[in-house]
Amino acid sequence: MRLLHLPAHEYRRERWRNERGWTREIHRHPEGSTDWVWRASIAEIDQDAPFSAFPGFDRELVLMAGEGMHLHFEDGDSTTLLPPHDKIRFAGERPLRAELIAGPTHDFNLIWRREALEATVLHRPLVGPMVFFGEAGTTWLVHLLRGQAWFKDLARPLRLERSDSVLLLPDDEGPSRLILDGGGELLLAKLQSRPAL
Repeated sequence: MRLLHLPAHEYRRERWRNERGWTREIHRHPEGSTDWVWRASIAEIDQDAPFSAFPGFDRELVLMAGEGMHLHFEDGDSTTLLPPHDKIRFAGERPLRAELIAGPTHDFNLIWRREALEATVLHRPLVGPMVFFGEAGTTWLVHLLRGQAWFKDLARPLRLERSDSVLLLPDDEGPSRLILDGGGELLLAKLQSRPAL
């Protein structure tokens, strides 16, 4: 594996596709591409608004800060995300509208092309060491919600501060495992390439 450090102060803030809100982009793959396969960001929702459409993509949303929101889908379904970290997965082409409960929210937002990837999003405590093993076709995104953490089994330890992220990318020339140590809370996204048909 190899590491790509994504410090919070370098996240790029941009408008939603439908111009109704803002998001701070953590990373997109391929990096810098307008035709990306996946993207992780922190959505800033400060008013009731419809979500942007992403046909062909799946999405997972995790409440990070704020009092939560009601999500109303055009097909009649609805759900409520409440603190501390409720989450929902849904198809990117499915129309919905967010209704804030009591003020703005910040939400971790992972979007991926469903024909290319399988994705899993996990909320985990960090209490001491956590080991990641290299696996072909698998990328991990680690986002530090709170606390401090560091990859210690490196020539130069990589330290993460609150809201920083790091990518663990497959690389045959890098270490086969990496150890994250520290204390706090993490959001982990595991992205696995689907086999070609």
